[in-house]
Amino acid sequence: MFDADNQVIEQVSTKVAYETRYLRLREDRIRRPDGSPGIYSYVDKPDFALIIPMEDDGFHLVEQYRYPIRRRSWEFPQGTMPGMATADPERLAREELRQETGLSAGSMRHLGHLHGGAGMTSQGFDVFLATDLVHGTAELEVEEQDLRHQWFPREKVEEMIRTGVITEDSTLAAYTLLLLGA
Repeated sequence: MFDADNQVIEQVSTKVAYETRYLRLREDRIRRPDGSPGIYSYVDKPDFALIIPMEDDGFHLVEQYRYPIRRRSWEFPQGTMPGMATADPERLAREELRQETGLSAGSMRHLGHLHGGAGMTSQGFDVFLATDLVHGTAELEVEEQDLRHQWFPREKVEEMIRTGVITEDSTLAAYTLLLLGA
């Protein structure tokens, strides 16, 4: 009888095929459960933090140009540490929120940890609900120079999801966690 829970792909060797300061492309030689060899390539990146800044029954979103999809994207603030570094998820969330929106959270609640592309990247993300917000000035990085920040009422955010304005998977998954009361 086939038992999917016990089927493990064995890593025989690994190498970095390509690397930048933002990611590594790994190429692993593997052995499948039936013993056959193969190669598995994937993007290796540190986890990121995604923040749902909620205020007055609405949400603060950011919009920026996303080069891989060649369009602008509305999403919840999110990001990683520079240079492939890792950090405490809540500390990272607070820093990303402040940098991208100028907001500081009096309360930051962890909603969960998710994986956006488990078949192609090792990267996961921690989702935080930020409330009791204090407004300040954003400190955008050079890569974020076109980023803009705007507050939307909940009804508008849900309309943006239904009509395909918001398509970014991490934002949609995080919003689902919030709706489920995580």
